[in-house]
Amino acid sequence: MTAALVAGLLAGFGIAMPVGAVATYLVSLTARTSLRIGVCAALGVATADGLYALVAALGGSALAAALQPILLPLRWASGLVLAALAIRGAVTAFRQYRGRRLAARSGEDPPRPARAYLALLGITLLNPTTVIYFAALVLGSRTAEAVRPLEQGVFVLAAFAASASWQLLLAGGGALLGRTLTGRRGRLVTALASSAVITALAVRMLIAPP
Repeated sequence: MTAALVAGLLAGFGIAMPVGAVATYLVSLTARTSLRIGVCAALGVATADGLYALVAALGGSALAAALQPILLPLRWASGLVLAALAIRGAVTAFRQYRGRRLAARSGEDPPRPARAYLALLGITLLNPTTVIYFAALVLGSRTAEAVRPLEQGVFVLAAFAASASWQLLLAGGGALLGRTLTGRRGRLVTALASSAVITALAVRMLIAPP
C-alpha cells in the first residue's frame, strides 16, 4: 500500500512539475483573472492527470498500443490549441491596454470557473506527453504479480493529489503575480511574455520528430 502511495505521488509530481505550455497558461490565466478561476483551471489539469493515471494503471500496455497510431494527430491538435490560446491572450492584452480596461472584461471574459476547468482539462487530455508518461511508468513498474485494485486506486488518487497540489501552487503564484502587476503596462508585458512562451512551446511540439 505504501509503495503504491509513494509511486503515485512521484508519478503525479513527475508529470506536473516540468513547466510547459499548460503551466505557463495556467499562471497567466490566474494573473489576468482571479484565484478562483485559476483554482478551477488547476483542478482541470489535475483531473486529466488523474484520468490518465487511472487508464494507465488499468491497462498500460493496451493504452500504449492503442495510442501509437494517433500520437501525431494528438500532438498537432495540442499544438494548435496552445497556439490559438497564445494568440487570443496577446490580442486580448492589446485590446485591454488600448481600451484602458483593467478590471472590466467584455462578453466571455473572464471565463467562468466551469469553463476554465473544462478548457484546461481538454488541453491536458490532448497532450500526448501525459499519455506516454503514465503508460511508460506503469509498464516499467509492472511485476509478475497482479496489482490489487486497492493499490491501483491508491496510486491513482496519489497521482491526482500530487498533480493538484502543484497546479494549485502555480495558480497561487499567478494570483500573486496578478496583484503585483496591477499597471496597464505590467499586465500587457506579462500577457505578451506568456503568449510568446506558449507559442514557442507549441511550435516545438508541432515540429518535433515523431
